[in-house]
Amino acid sequence: MAYFPMFVELEGRRVLIVGGGRVALRKAEKLMPYGAEITVAAPEICNELATMQGVRTIAESFSEEMLHNADVIIAATDDRELNKRISELCREEKIPVNTVDDSELCSFIFPCLIKKGSLSIGISTGGASPTAAISFKNKINELIPHNTEAILDYLNALRSPVKERFPEEKTRSRIFKELFELCINSGGPLTEAETEEFLKNVR
Repeated sequence: MAYFPMFVELEGRRVLIVGGGRVALRKAEKLMPYGAEITVAAPEICNELATMQGVRTIAESFSEEMLHNADVIIAATDDRELNKRISELCREEKIPVNTVDDSELCSFIFPCLIKKGSLSIGISTGGASPTAAISFKNKINELIPHNTEAILDYLNALRSPVKERFPEEKTRSRIFKELFELCINSGGPLTEAETEEFLKNVR
């Protein structure tokens, strides 16, 4: 069954990663740029996780009490039975859970991710072929301009002033479409003077 690609806000959300190895580390690295409050719990935690800035660690085995302080759970241990138990507990408590390398135990999965500033692109094959997902990721990555982050920041900064000057949504939609195309064709954001000239000529 295919997974619905729903984007969620993680800023300030409490994420518990159960497991302290390389797999847990990769999950933490993916989550960190999105502002999640990450806690890692495991009897043994690899040095990279233990020293990762912004990550709280608990050098203990998993206990059910840990679920009470989490909004999202990731079961990243090398013990399938433990991962299964965590998954079952999370489903009972209606807590989103991801169990590594076992999509049947997941209520959500990690996509193959491309992130450039505010642009996030998730690619998933529903677990059918991670290799294919990585291949598509590489191909899509080549199509994205290197200065995409600057262009998106520029367009975002214009949202309020354009809305004040042009009350009609249809007009604003056309403005941003044309501005985006101009940015892509010129290799980056327009200057302040170029932007004002463009807006003055909008009809």
